[in-house]
Amino acid sequence: MQPWPYPLWIAHRGAGKLAPENTLAAFRLGAAHGYRAFECDVKLSADGVPFLLHDATLERTSSGTGTAALVDWSGLSRLDAGGWHSRGYAGEPLPTLEAIAAYCIRNGYALNIEIKPTPGAEGETGRVVAAAAARLWAGQALPPLLSSFRPDALQAAREAAPALPRALLLDTLRDGWFDELHTLHCVAAVTNHQIMDAALITRLHAAELRALVYTVNETADAERLAALGIDGLITDAVDRFSPGPSGVRA
Repeated sequence: MQPWPYPLWIAHRGAGKLAPENTLAAFRLGAAHGYRAFECDVKLSADGVPFLLHDATLERTSSGTGTAALVDWSGLSRLDAGGWHSRGYAGEPLPTLEAIAAYCIRNGYALNIEIKPTPGAEGETGRVVAAAAARLWAGQALPPLLSSFRPDALQAAREAAPALPRALLLDTLRDGWFDELHTLHCVAAVTNHQIMDAALITRLHAAELRALVYTVNETADAERLAALGIDGLITDAVDRFSPGPSGVRA
């Protein structure tokens, strides 16, 4: 296989649960723990701005209410995306993909962008996010890895930015998943860590595909997967797992 350019350890949503997820503050905290690769969720505002948010609705991780995709970026940008987590992060804003790109590029960090479309906007989200990523990372040696649970979003991403690497997210090994990887010209599968085993890694590697998993927070799981030759471990536990080869925090 071609050399895999991304680090083994990837900080989930910036710094897992230690800071408000999908914010610049979370990325900075993950970096302070030594992480050089990050994962985040990206969707579209009502006026088509790619920004970071996991849920379709705003209530859980911001001061807003309702469906995020129905709000223009001017409104989203004024929300508090940190106070829900703790007082020290009160006032932390929702970041755009552009802001996260600038942070990662200037610091030499790798990024896994999960395309997280609002239901019904899969194609548009895949297209806009991929096109934006291609523009923001133009000329960079290490492009972002685009991933999604939605094959239709990945197909739109492939059409908009065919040169960017793609990965299919899987919570189960549904019928046809392996064919989807090839149809979408993916470079990797990212599965729930509980379903990844030696046979699956062998099958992916034999097809010259990489094997990544989410969300690994227990030492026993990390050790098992590392011993099997996993290519990427997405974790919330940035304070407990070292991003170095051993995975053991000194």
